[in-house]
Amino acid sequence: MNEDIIKGKLKQLTGNIKAKWGELTDDDASLVNGKRDVLVGKLQEKYGLTKEKAEQQIKELEDAN
Repeated sequence: MNEDIIKGKLKQLTGNIKAKWGELTDDDASLVNGKRDVLVGKLQEKYGLTKEKAEQQIKELEDAN
C-alpha cells in the first residue's frame, strides 16, 4: 500500500485508531500523519507490542473498515 493511500485511510480512521488504542493522544495521532511506520513505533512504545504484532493490528483495523 503506498503512502498516499495510507495517509487517506489513517485520516478516515483516526477516530477508530483512538478508540482501539486509547492511550494514543491527539498529539500522537498528529505525529503519525499518515505514516504507518510512525504508528507502528507509537504502538510499540505505548503498548509494548512487537513490530509484527503492531503491523498485524493495523492491518486488522484497515481490513475492518
